[in-house]
Amino acid sequence: MAADKKRCEWAGSDRDYIKYHDKEWGMPVYNDRKLFEMLILEGAQAGLSWITVLKKRPHYRKVFERFDPKKIALYNKRKVNSLLKDPGIIRNRLKVESTVKNAQLFLELKAEHGKFSNFIWQFVDGRPIQNNWKHMKQVPATSTESDVMSKELKRLGFKFVGSTICYAYMQAVGMVNDHTTDCFCYNDIKAMGDNK
Repeated sequence: MAADKKRCEWAGSDRDYIKYHDKEWGMPVYNDRKLFEMLILEGAQAGLSWITVLKKRPHYRKVFERFDPKKIALYNKRKVNSLLKDPGIIRNRLKVESTVKNAQLFLELKAEHGKFSNFIWQFVDGRPIQNNWKHMKQVPATSTESDVMSKELKRLGFKFVGSTICYAYMQAVGMVNDHTTDCFCYNDIKAMGDNK
């Protein structure tokens, strides 16, 4: 985490944020468990800042069984109620209940498409979109692709998948490269997409 490296402005000076920016954000993800984790965490972020969720992520991984969708899909009302008493997560009933429902739907899509990644990456034709933003203020909150993704996920019954959440998800899992062009990560992530 060299301090002299040029990063996207949003990374700021928080060590967790910098580590997340440098090691995860924008890197193409095809692993289904990781894709599920980020889908749930981006939904949990709704109305909050990402740093709030990022700081709670280790505890989320613990209480949600490392985001195993097969286990989460079986959670009952008692389990949901116990999670809502846990101060280590965002205690919003709709968000916790949606995690269970989204796990069930995730498994259905995985069964239908072989891998969830086959389904979710179709919204960018299987290749990361390479943007060329010079400043963070140019980065959009939504895109045509996130609009389509959101509409389809909602049609299937997913919750907390508005277009803004879907776009943040696309950024997080590398479906779109929104590192600014002066960021040291930009070219490395662009090369990953070019090699796909």
